[in-house]
Amino acid sequence: MSKQLFKSTAIVSSMTMISRIMGFIRDMLFANIFGVNAATDAFFVAFKIPNFLRRLFAEGAFAQAFVPILTDYNEKGSRAALQLFIDRTAGTLALLLMLLSLAGVIAAPLLIMLFAPGFLWEGDQFDLAVQMLRITFPYLFFVTLVAFAGGILNARGKFAIPALTPVFLNICMIAAAVWLSPRMEQPIIALAWGVFGAGVVQLLFQIPALLHQGLMPRPRWGFGDPSVRQMLKLMLPAIFGVSVVQLNLLFGTLVASFLSSGSVSWLYYSDRLVEFPLGILGVALATVILPKLSQNHATDDTIAFSNALDWGLKLVLLIGLPATLGLTLLAEPLLSTLFQYNEFGSEDVRMAGKSLMAYASGLLAFMLIKVLVPGFTSRHDTQTPVRFGIHSIIANIVLNLALVMPLAHAGIALATTLSAYLNALLLLLTLLKQGIYLPGQQWLLYVLRIVTANAIMSAFLYYFVDAELWLEWSASQRGLHLALTIGLAIVIYALSLLLLGIRPRHLGLQKSPAT
Repeated sequence: MSKQLFKSTAIVSSMTMISRIMGFIRDMLFANIFGVNAATDAFFVAFKIPNFLRRLFAEGAFAQAFVPILTDYNEKGSRAALQLFIDRTAGTLALLLMLLSLAGVIAAPLLIMLFAPGFLWEGDQFDLAVQMLRITFPYLFFVTLVAFAGGILNARGKFAIPALTPVFLNICMIAAAVWLSPRMEQPIIALAWGVFGAGVVQLLFQIPALLHQGLMPRPRWGFGDPSVRQMLKLMLPAIFGVSVVQLNLLFGTLVASFLSSGSVSWLYYSDRLVEFPLGILGVALATVILPKLSQNHATDDTIAFSNALDWGLKLVLLIGLPATLGLTLLAEPLLSTLFQYNEFGSEDVRMAGKSLMAYASGLLAFMLIKVLVPGFTSRHDTQTPVRFGIHSIIANIVLNLALVMPLAHAGIALATTLSAYLNALLLLLTLLKQGIYLPGQQWLLYVLRIVTANAIMSAFLYYFVDAELWLEWSASQRGLHLALTIGLAIVIYALSLLLLGIRPRHLGLQKSPAT
């Protein structure tokens, strides 16, 4: 089982890496062409709102509610019943999304007031954000249908196409920045049109794969279908259960809109760097493990269910902990290398570096949540993650209010991190208490080995990396030194793991994942 999970995760991770690399190229262009100012703050808010709703509904609630029911049909139902469920879900979802998109376009001024109330004091910035949101909001319609198509393919064990699809968002936005923006009176608006176009392209890209599987949806209205109603019923609580981090990030943007100009952009660039390893491992693991856990639950295989969780948690610790420490210790060098060009200066590097260190320290928690929540939703339990999600949101609000004054935008990032650790801890303790997850053998020894290897790697980064030098080097020097530093850190970590006795069997790459 673990070998197949590992193979599927590797496929999703490699496809996601392509998308994330394109995303970095995109953001480097943005920093180079547009810099950090009131206009970029306005765009990032206009982009964040539909992107937040995408993560809330598409990657979060919808996937967690749809895939387990779809897996039940795959395991227990007929092909005709499976197709009918897909058709009715497609028709119901499309109509609801059309109504939501129309409402979002009409209510754009209200949404900007809600999510970035600080813009009200800057009239031009507020109007610009409203104008761009009316262009970007329909992206939610297309991308949620993309997630629907991806859920069908993932449940059939086809992970590559859905994982590669996000690359088209980056391609379209790069094209908008390079080709369209110079032709527009207000260049930043080109990015909004790039987002809209990306939604259309991503949806079209899914169609050949669905046709090949013989599961191309034929939309029908299906609100009366019991399975569709069950899915919608599961979605509502799942919004809070699986998308807590996104809710907390959005609240952080709201608070940041009251801070100095550039704060929203500094948080955006910090979040983008954290999203790189989170997408490559965290999202990939969640994508792969949810169908597997749903299948184990459908066949009442509790041992395999626990083993799959055990495997996922071990992999998160193995890769997530060094990624967390590496991002934290290399915050300014990474930002300087990737974004310090033309309009993005050394002061922006320092300011974004503060929030990146705060966000990065929570990367491990963000990854753990991605693995732990499917342990509940795959069993059709969306209520428990909701409870803990509400605890996390309340904690985030309190921490934001407490930390934003002394730490400014970095306090917002730190509040998100601390509330994520609270959420992950509550989820893990509940799975253990209920006996759903039974840790495999030698966990204590495994943790000690991983922690020791990370301590060795961190010592190298701490003593041999001087962030101040990065600000003085040329772009080529920064790139060369960063590549060399990261390469050496990986080698040191890998050698430390080998010397400490970590082997493939510790990740379950043999008959039993619990060894």
